[in-house]
Amino acid sequence: MSDRPVYKQIADLLRSAIDRGDMGPGERLPSETELMKRYGVAQGTVRQAVGLLRSEGVVIAEHGRGVFVRARPRLRRLAHDRFARRHREAGKSAYDAEAEAEKVTAFVDQIDVHPDKASADIARRLGLRKGAKVLVRSRRYLSDGQPTETATSYIPWEIARGTPMVENNPGPGGIYARIEERGHKLGRFAEEVTARMPTPDEIKVLRLAPGSPVIGLVRTAYDVEGQPVEVCDTVMSADLYILSYELPAT
Repeated sequence: MSDRPVYKQIADLLRSAIDRGDMGPGERLPSETELMKRYGVAQGTVRQAVGLLRSEGVVIAEHGRGVFVRARPRLRRLAHDRFARRHREAGKSAYDAEAEAEKVTAFVDQIDVHPDKASADIARRLGLRKGAKVLVRSRRYLSDGQPTETATSYIPWEIARGTPMVENNPGPGGIYARIEERGHKLGRFAEEVTARMPTPDEIKVLRLAPGSPVIGLVRTAYDVEGQPVEVCDTVMSADLYILSYELPAT
């Protein structure tokens, strides 16, 4: 007989059933009553078991509907490939290219595009004075209906104005294709990656399980002349991403 508490044993059994595929992503777990009968335990024990799975991000509760196996469309973020020019020339954004490689359906919503004044940090990264006018593009990305990340881009107004970048849909290849059309051929990208706990708003927007961390990534894009042309502040659901890097040995 296992020394583990009964609710943890039940959680182990349910987790194993999910791992085997007996219950697939989006499928509803049996009701509390069904689980009580199946395992011969009290309601409180079942609730503890399901609560443990929720805290691990294995399942998600939807008010009035029940508890469901959480969809976990893992995305492999290939740092060495995602900004390749061939993707833009094929009319794909970096996210579209990643989703296609992972065979998931990509979607973008909660798009907000507006001019604003650059904060001190954004201005520093873009080489502008504090308060300089920039175009702000914020959006949420989903894979197979599951929110995976939010991203907010800041583009110098002198580059963005009068282009499709000021529209919700910037056109094939995304904003980087439009930046290059403005005469700023992209030369390199610099990224800073951090890990932290999410804000209440991020928990809601990304539908995060309790206790789930996020990855914060701030990227600065430079043209071949070394001029910063965009800063992108991205927040990713940590359990849905694999960050893959290839680094030269010399």
